[in-house]
Amino acid sequence: MDKKLLTVSLSPHLHGKETTSKLMTGVVVALIPAWLVSVYFFGWDAVIVPVVSIGSSVLFEFLIQKYLLGKKSSIQDGSAIVTGFLLAMTLPSNISPWLVILGALVAIGVGKMSFGGLGNNPFNPALVGRVFLFISFPVQLTRYPNPNHIIISDAVSGATPLGLLKEGMRNGEAVSGLLDQVPSHMQMFIGAMSGSMGEIAAAAILLGFIYLLVKKIITWHIPVTILTTVFLFAGILWLANPRNNADPLFHLLTGGLMLGSVFMATDYVTSPMSKKGMIYYGIGIGLITVIIRRYGAYPEGVQFAILIMNAFVPIINMYIKPKRFGEVKKNG
Repeated sequence: MDKKLLTVSLSPHLHGKETTSKLMTGVVVALIPAWLVSVYFFGWDAVIVPVVSIGSSVLFEFLIQKYLLGKKSSIQDGSAIVTGFLLAMTLPSNISPWLVILGALVAIGVGKMSFGGLGNNPFNPALVGRVFLFISFPVQLTRYPNPNHIIISDAVSGATPLGLLKEGMRNGEAVSGLLDQVPSHMQMFIGAMSGSMGEIAAAAILLGFIYLLVKKIITWHIPVTILTTVFLFAGILWLANPRNNADPLFHLLTGGLMLGSVFMATDYVTSPMSKKGMIYYGIGIGLITVIIRRYGAYPEGVQFAILIMNAFVPIINMYIKPKRFGEVKKNG
């Protein structure tokens, strides 16, 4: 026997051409169309927020790894850039830079590095930062600017369609009447409405989705399942009582549903491994999103829905597994 040194290591033992940095670069490229739309509608503020968020995220990851964990820096893998970019897209463009920095600290320090860094975090870091800011500073996080180039009536000035709907329902107004005060479906599709940087422009997010599919960075299972579940569940409520429920297309085009479905829920670390598991995961996110939107205290529910289902991913992976190579099905 040849007594050469044998190196025993954990799987995978076959390596492909894909690298973490290459995948992260693909996600950034896919986000660019939605970001450009936000720059068009919100101006230079939509440039400042991502720069501050990305810069803070990279800096905090470097400092935590170097001075707290004593580990070699891994900022070159691009994951901190993606976290910062996604966090920025969930925020209003007129938010204070100090709050952006605080959100980045929580996203990286609490949501990611406290669990050991990339590959170990159970929850999506960008959403951890977003939810922290949303709960801690609700006024600042719901004070949205009006989009440039669009004339909006005083009745809906600075209010998102979901926010206007929730407020009207609390006052006992009919949803059917409230929908006359919000932008049309086409306006919402192209981004002509108030909201966070990633809430607007479903068209641009869908363009990014197509890019991710073509590059095989993600699969269709999670985004399509979430959107289909929301459409069907919201459609059932709307058909049962159109006076007190918005139509399903409204739900697809408003809030952070598109951004969350394509870029947040599909995070490799915090989503199921099997395709069947992805389907169950997507159904859960879709159902929880509509329940919170319709019956919860907050107008938007997708951020909470994704984090809740992140917690169930280990259970999904445990009970829904792909068939092992060479496994023979037992009879009886």
